[in-house]
Amino acid sequence: MRMPYPEIEPYDSGLLDVGDGNLLAWEVSGNPTGKPVVFLHGGPGGAVAPRHRRAFDPAKYRIVLFDQRGSGKSLPHATEPTYNPEVNTTWHLVADIERLREHIGVDKWQVFGGSWGSTLALAYAQTHPTRVTELVLRGIFTLRKTELDWFYEGPAGQVFPEVWERFVAPVPVAERGSFITAYSRLLNDPDPAVHVPAAVAWATWEANGVTLLPHPETVESFADPHFAVAFARIENSYFMHGGWMDDGQLIANAGVLREIPAVIVQGRYDMCTPPVTAWDLHRQWPEAELVMVPDAGHSFDEPGILSALIDATDRFADL
Repeated sequence: MRMPYPEIEPYDSGLLDVGDGNLLAWEVSGNPTGKPVVFLHGGPGGAVAPRHRRAFDPAKYRIVLFDQRGSGKSLPHATEPTYNPEVNTTWHLVADIERLREHIGVDKWQVFGGSWGSTLALAYAQTHPTRVTELVLRGIFTLRKTELDWFYEGPAGQVFPEVWERFVAPVPVAERGSFITAYSRLLNDPDPAVHVPAAVAWATWEANGVTLLPHPETVESFADPHFAVAFARIENSYFMHGGWMDDGQLIANAGVLREIPAVIVQGRYDMCTPPVTAWDLHRQWPEAELVMVPDAGHSFDEPGILSALIDATDRFADL
């Protein structure tokens, strides 16, 4: 079992103006002359954290982390009145990654993404394949309707019935035909007495499903209202619009990636993004190695998941 690399601090950071009034918070750590890699966080609406640097050998990698529009330390935050969800789409983020690549000053880089980050990594690589040296993907999610229905419209609630009751509770009975649609109304209600409890219910529903075993600290962090409101609003907006993609688009177009070395890491008991999506992607893209971790769920931090990810980044470090 591989252990994460030691803690490191960034040697460079800043706010990048990507247009539409958005400033992206970014950082670079590791070796200034090392192999460039960009880390794409989950959600959408999550954020990067210091532990994410530790999946890469700091002696060999130039490690780029950034918070996507509306989230983390990027501005404006999705809780602020100036935030505009209409300029936060998959394709805005794909363009942001290109702007960041140019700003950092690299020609090509490895793209590393988990959960929603795997969606964004696939969208970016299919749009700009000549800019990607390798792909390392975890917990594959592609925003297909079947994937959204599994986790947000009832089936996963049969695995977590007591948590599902708390997710359902804010939604009036008459609106329970589509929980994603119902939550869109609740999360965008201007009254904090409405949108804050709804956001906490949405975010903690997901938090309870990301680890193989219960992890109260994760649930508590997702329940923080400042995080939960931004996370839930951004995520729900993306789900309402199907990621601004055709259903199944990223898997159907996977052939574009055949020349890019890739590793797909998937937890066998991932409740948020079940293994069928990773399997469907691998079937369409057999050149990508699929690593099915037998005793893991969804989280980046699960030992088997992180070990497999570090194995992949170490293997690609010298390419």
